[in-house]
Amino acid sequence: MSVLKRIEEKIQDLFEGSFGRAFKSPVQPVELAHKLVKEMEDNKVVSVSRVYVPNEYSVFLSPEDWKQFESYEDHLKGDLAAYVTESARREGYELLSRPIVIIKTDEDLQIGEFGIATRMVSAPSDAGPPAAASVPDLGAEVSQTVVYRPEASPDGTMSVSAQEARDLGLARERITLKAAGVEHEIARRVTLIGRSHQADIRLDDPNVSRRHAELRQRGNDYLIVDLDSTNGVEVNGKQVKSKALQNGDVITLGTTRVRFERQLC
Repeated sequence: MSVLKRIEEKIQDLFEGSFGRAFKSPVQPVELAHKLVKEMEDNKVVSVSRVYVPNEYSVFLSPEDWKQFESYEDHLKGDLAAYVTESARREGYELLSRPIVIIKTDEDLQIGEFGIATRMVSAPSDAGPPAAASVPDLGAEVSQTVVYRPEASPDGTMSVSAQEARDLGLARERITLKAAGVEHEIARRVTLIGRSHQADIRLDDPNVSRRHAELRQRGNDYLIVDLDSTNGVEVNGKQVKSKALQNGDVITLGTTRVRFERQLC
C-alpha cells in the first residue's frame, strides 16, 4: 500500500472514529486532502532547475462545518500536511519548509462549501537556505482563494469523479428514496426534502414542513437529519433528530412514508 493511501485511510479512520460519530458536515476530510494537492499543483513555480510548491495552506470552512472539525482539528491539520508533503515528494517538487495547514471560518461560505488559499513562505532562519543553486524570488504573496462547491450537472445532480466515488465507497452503488410511488435517485451529498418548491425532493403533504429534512452523505453513510420541522422525522416508527440509514429503512415525514434503498449496480 502506498504512503498516500495509508495517510488517506488514517484521515478517514479519524473521521469515522470517536470524533466522527456525531459528524454531519458534507465536507469530507479526504476531499480536502485531494483539493490541497490540486492547489499545490496549480500554484507551483518553475525555477531554473527545480519546481517549487506552496508550503502554507489556508482552508476556509463555513462556521457550521468548522464546528464538526473542531474537536480533532489539530490531528486533521497534521494529517493533511503529511499528505501534501508526500504528494510533493512523489512529484519531485521542492518545499521551502515542511507544509502547514491553517483552518479558518468564513461567514460567506454555505454548508458544504470550502475555500483554499496558498502561499510560499521562507523557511525559518535556523533551517538554512534551500539547497537549490538558484531560488526564485517567491515572496509571500497569498494566492487567490479558490472556493469549492458541490459540482452539479445541468439537471442539478452532483457530478462525482470515479476516484472520488472509490474514496467515498460509492463505486457501483445506487442510492434512492421512494416516496408516493416515485423513485428519486440520490446523487448529491446533501438532499433537501420538504414541501418547498426549492426542495430537491418535494412532498405534496400539508403535514410536511417547507424545509423538513436533509439526506446527508457522510463518508460511506447516509444520514437523515430533521431540520427542526413541525412534525418531526421518524425512522422505522421511532422519532429521530439524526440517524444513519440502512437499506430498506422507512422514513416518515408528516404522513408521507419514504423508503431508503442502496443497491449495488
